[in-house]
Order: sequence, then C-alpha cells, then structure tokens
Amino acid sequence: MDLWYFEDHRPGVRFGLRCLRTLHSERTAYQQIDVLETEEYGRMLLLDGLVMLTSRDEFIYHEMIAHPAAFVHGGARDVLVIGGGDGGTVRELLRHENISKIVLCEIDKGVVDVSLRFFPEVSSGLKGSSRVEILYEDGARFVEEHPSSFDIIIVDSTDPIGPGKILFSSRFYRSCFTCLRPEGVLVAQTESPFYHMDLIRQVRAGLKASGFGPVRFYTAPVPTYPGGYWSWAFAVKEGREGLLHPIDSPALLRAGEDAGKGRVLEELRYYTPEIHRAAFSLPRFFLDAIEG
Repeated sequence: MDLWYFEDHRPGVRFGLRCLRTLHSERTAYQQIDVLETEEYGRMLLLDGLVMLTSRDEFIYHEMIAHPAAFVHGGARDVLVIGGGDGGTVRELLRHENISKIVLCEIDKGVVDVSLRFFPEVSSGLKGSSRVEILYEDGARFVEEHPSSFDIIIVDSTDPIGPGKILFSSRFYRSCFTCLRPEGVLVAQTESPFYHMDLIRQVRAGLKASGFGPVRFYTAPVPTYPGGYWSWAFAVKEGREGLLHPIDSPALLRAGEDAGKGRVLEELRYYTPEIHRAAFSLPRFFLDAIEG
C-alpha cells in the first residue's frame, strides 16, 4: 500500500509526494511538526501539515532569502532572522564574513530541535558558531523592544496562519522599521504569486505605510511550494537609491571582485549575481497585479 502526502493548495489544486516512512511526529505548544521521508525529495519538514522544506530543494529558498540582502547591503554587521528555526537562512548568512552577529528569533523550540536531529545539513549553522544567538521568543515582540539594532532583518516566517499570522501585519512592519538602523534592509517571504497575490499587495501596502522606501519583489522557483514559484519583498529604510538599490548597488556590482564575496558565490548552488538581477525582473502579470 502506497503512502502519499498531499497538500491542498487551492480547492481544485492538490500537490502530492510518495512517502517511504514517517520519521517524526509531535504536537508542540504552537503547532504540529512532522518529518517524512519522500521518494523524490528526500526528507520533508511539515508544520501544521504544510511543506516548510525538503532536502532536495531547500537550497533555492534559503539562498534566495539570505543572499540578496547580504550582497546588496555589503557591510551588514548585525542580522536578525525571525522564524527560520530550521537553520537554513542562518547557514547561508554565516558565509558572509562581514556579518559579526546573527540573532535567530524562533518562537517554537521544537522546530529547532527537530531540524538539528533530522536536517543536520540545513541546521549546521545553529551549533558551533559564536556569531549565532538563538532566542526562543515572539519575533513581533522582539523587534518592538530593540530599536536601531540591526542592519538586516529577514522574516523567514511560516504561512500567515497560526503563530506566523502577526508577521504579516502593518504593526509588525512598523516595528521592523524602527528596529533597523539607517539604510537597513528588510526581506520577507511573501508566498506564491499564483495563489497569494492579495497577500503580496497587503505586504506592499503595509511596508510602504511603515516608512520604507520603494518596496520591490523578487521571485524564484521552489518546486515543493504552492505553484512551484515563490516571492520575497525587499525594502530599505532611508536608503540612498544608488547605494542600496537591489540591482545596481555598488556592493552587489563589486561582489565578484571581492575575495570574500567571490568565495561565497563559489559555494552556492543557485544564487549568482545574474540570477539576482533576473529575480527582480518581474513578469507582467505580477506587475499588473501589485500596481492595480
């Protein structure tokens, strides 16, 4: 008898993977956590029944949520990751030698524990680095209490349900704006352009109303996410357009010439400067939807 995992993306759309076995299942104070071994995509982490990552394609998501901000800023010292308890975003940020401190603010310790046990290749940055501090706290409350403390904030949240819902609110974005230093960068995952355009418009409006300058979006394929096509918001606090423009920033343009940044690029499997620029070139349906 075959064991299959199915996730309903829309009333008429269902995504499925053949599974070999269930490796872990538990209910924490915040959510249901499951780990399955799949035939095609290796190990898969589920939160409340939704795919968070698979061993086969996680590198695309984590490289694309971490490196655009890190390369565009160029000189970030302190970075806050909200959510991201699997550790993949921290792993990618640790490649940048200029980053001296990464604070991971994850509300559910169970996600970190499960990731350390079942996804060591993803969670490797969560142990053994003096540059990483893990806090098991509410990220929305944390940013309210730490003004002008970070150069980059990355919101590596779950879907806007349950404990992740507040991370898509205007109040949260205002707190992030205050938490960033001048010319700080915020990146947030913003779901599927095919299925969640209303949410993308909501995020854009919330960021703009919170004081951020131009709010841009970029995309990449993530095969096991709804629609196979994912998006992120990129916003700058009081940034000079020439310095922190997501495509034309001097730091990004010099990335290949800098020995340390060049080493980072050589280690990656998806992200390149060319992919970076292409990711910010949005298709017409996306532009029409957010502008309309």
